Amino acid sequence: MTVTSVGPVVARPELLTLLGRTPLVRITTELAGPHPGFWAKLEGLGAGGMKARAAVSMLLAARERGELRPGAPVVESTSGTLGIGLAFAGQALGHPVVLVGDSELEASMRQLLRSHGVRLELVERPAPEGGWQAARLDRLRELLAVLPDAYWPDQYNNPDNSTGYASLAAELAVQLDHLDVLVCSVGTGGHSGGIIGPLRRYWPTLRLIGVDATGSTIFGQPARPRLMRGLGSSIHPRNVAYDAFDEVHWVGPAEAVDSCRRLARGSFVSGGWSTGAVARVAAWASRVHPGAVVATVFPDGPHRYLGTVYDDDFAAAHGLDPSAAAVRPVEIPHPRAAEATGWARCTRIADPLQAATPLSERNP
Repeated sequence: MTVTSVGPVVARPELLTLLGRTPLVRITTELAGPHPGFWAKLEGLGAGGMKARAAVSMLLAARERGELRPGAPVVESTSGTLGIGLAFAGQALGHPVVLVGDSELEASMRQLLRSHGVRLELVERPAPEGGWQAARLDRLRELLAVLPDAYWPDQYNNPDNSTGYASLAAELAVQLDHLDVLVCSVGTGGHSGGIIGPLRRYWPTLRLIGVDATGSTIFGQPARPRLMRGLGSSIHPRNVAYDAFDEVHWVGPAEAVDSCRRLARGSFVSGGWSTGAVARVAAWASRVHPGAVVATVFPDGPHRYLGTVYDDDFAAAHGLDPSAAAVRPVEIPHPRAAEATGWARCTRIADPLQAATPLSERNP
C-alpha cells in the first residue's frame, strides 16, 4: 500500500557529532597480482556510511533555503546506500524518511532501513527505459503528490550532494602528506565531484580515475541490466563532473567479487561491489604509476553483501568465477568504440548528453 502519511520524528542533533572522521588504511593485499600498495578511506566505518555526509548536506541546505520545513517528510529513490545516510540525517535533523527501493533490494537492507524508522516503498518491475531507477522515480513522483510538504533531495542532480563531501576531502588532506592519483566509484557523481576540487587545490596535478560498472550509461556506454548496485546508473546524473576525470574504468561483477574476497582474506577490511571495483583499479594504478601515491574510497563494509558478493551459490547462479576475473583492463579508444563486458579502460571522457567532442583526451 502506498504511503499517504508519516509520523513525526524527534530531532537528535547530537548524532551529527558522529559524522565522518573515518580511518585511512594502507592496502597491500594482492589484487589481480602484486602491487606497491594504495590508501583506502574506510567510509563504511562512519555512522550512516559515506552517503550520510551527502544526506546531511542536502537536508541542511534545503532547510536554509526554506524548501524543507521543520518536521516535513523527506522522500527519495535509493538502491540502499543513500537510504542509510538519509535515515541517519532524518533522525539527526527530525524528519521522517520515505524511501523508494525496488524488488532487488536485499532483504537485509530492507530490514535495516525499516529498523531505523524508514517507511519503505518497493517497485516490482523496471521501466522499459531507465530500468529500476526510472521505475523508482515514477513511484517517487506519485508519493510527492500525496505527501504534503514532502521534500525530494534528488541526489542525482543536487549540487548539495557533492558539497557534502567537502569534509571527506578535508580529512584526506590531513591524513595524507601527498596524493598523485585518486580513484573514485561513480554513481550519482557526488563524492568524486565533491572531493576532487578541494584536493586539487592541495595537489594541482592530481589525477582522477572514475570507476563505473559494466552496463552503466554514465560515461556513454549502452545501458544494460546490472548485477552490481551502488555504482553505475541507467540515467545520466548531472552531478557527474565529467571535465574533472582523466580516465574511466568499467569493472564487471567477477572482478569486483574477486577483489572483495581477496580484501576480506588479506586485509580484513572489505566491502561491496563499489569497494571491490575501486580496489582493483587502485591496485592497477599503483602498478602503472610507479612511486605514485594512490588513494581511493571504500564506500561501505561487507555486511550488506554476505548473500551476494561473498556467497558461492550466488556467484555460481550468476555465472561469476572469481578465478577467471580479468587481471588488467582492455583499452578502448572512446566509450562508444566497443561495449565493455568486463574490465575496460578509456582516457577519452565526454558528457554523453552534451559533448560531441571529448572533454578529456589525456594520456596516462
